[in-house]
Amino acid sequence: MTEPVVTEVPRGGSDTDVAGLGRWRASAFVAPALLLIAAFLVFPALWLLWIGLTNLTVSGRTSVHVSFVGLDNYAKALTDPLFGNSVWITLLFVFGSAIIGQNCLGFTLAWSMRTAARWVRAVVESLVLLAWILPASVVAVLWIAMLDRDEGSANRLLDTPGYAWMIQQPLVVIVVFNIWRGTAFSMLLYSAALSTVPPSHLETARLAGASGPQIARDVLFPHLRGHVLTNTLLISLWTFNDFTPYLLTRGEPNHRSETVPIFLYRQGIDDGALGYGAAASVLMLLINLVLALFYLRLLRRRTR
Repeated sequence: MTEPVVTEVPRGGSDTDVAGLGRWRASAFVAPALLLIAAFLVFPALWLLWIGLTNLTVSGRTSVHVSFVGLDNYAKALTDPLFGNSVWITLLFVFGSAIIGQNCLGFTLAWSMRTAARWVRAVVESLVLLAWILPASVVAVLWIAMLDRDEGSANRLLDTPGYAWMIQQPLVVIVVFNIWRGTAFSMLLYSAALSTVPPSHLETARLAGASGPQIARDVLFPHLRGHVLTNTLLISLWTFNDFTPYLLTRGEPNHRSETVPIFLYRQGIDDGALGYGAAASVLMLLINLVLALFYLRLLRRRTR
């Protein structure tokens, strides 16, 4: 009986890659992408970190004669009540509109459309997608007109003449607006995820007398847990960094709808405090990183 021939794979050398291009040729193919990443991601990030350590402003003496201030901008941001308020408003905005609103409404629509007539499904999906793909400026104008205190359709339908929604309930307005505008992504993701659930499992649960909540808990959620976490991670990060509420309320009145992106815009652009705005931006990035790591940890637990 002949022994099998074992071919040794070289551990070093220039032709150890699968394609056989060699280390230098492979590097040449990757180099353009690395240059783009360095130019549009790494360099701006490093520049932002540097600006956050200075007193750079848009105009005035410190726009030319920039001084190194170390961590003073970070200390100022951490003790600034307006920055703390913007973080709290943003967390409420993310929790209400993304984690609860878009998740629940997106899943409800996806589940309802499974058994709906084809024309009903087409109409609902078209309307939901239309709210998602319309430009933010167009949607903002429509909502401002709808919530107008004198001629708005919302006051006419609710019989609340003269009620200024964007002044008296600014946070509620931007939460509902974001739910209405962003539910399409959750609906599409859950529609694709529900198609992977075996129909026999659902039918067995129904025959066993399980109620709707029991089916969702014992049959659907074990199949959809990874999709729920992935969807929640994406929509949470998108909502946290969303600047669209500025088009509706501009963070007013009295900073009651001022999310972190609006706060950064006001500090860096309106007030011209680029150094302070850059430091607050780094803190915002760290908050995003904490949220992402939290969801990724939950995803890893699922795979174990």
